Amino acid sequence: MISASWTSGSSSSAGVEIPVRGAPGPLIYGVWTSLSDNSFRRARELAAGAPLPPDEPPWFGWFANSLDGYPETLLLKARVQARPGGMRPTIELEPTDHPLAVEQREGITAERLIEIVRRLVHAGK
Repeated sequence: MISASWTSGSSSSAGVEIPVRGAPGPLIYGVWTSLSDNSFRRARELAAGAPLPPDEPPWFGWFANSLDGYPETLLLKARVQARPGGMRPTIELEPTDHPLAVEQREGITAERLIEIVRRLVHAGK
């Protein structure tokens, strides 16, 4: 179980899942979202182990990262969905024509995944 460490200030760590066509799992960007005070309090409760009701609604949030390789991603509108067992929440971006939102909806190819990984590896050097 992940502890309350996935929350900080009024921000929550979350994952943006990008489906990879033909792959067994998605590419997941670990990012931050800014939440309202009420949503943040609820996120802290769940991160601390409060039971997650099956009908827990998503929280509105603002994407709080700039991702390299995309037009500006800071402050994209997002829905943050809690997950059971203290797992880090997931983010569903507002369905716009922003390339990251399009990739989340439509998925990416294996070739695009390799391009992203190469960019990230070279950025770390």
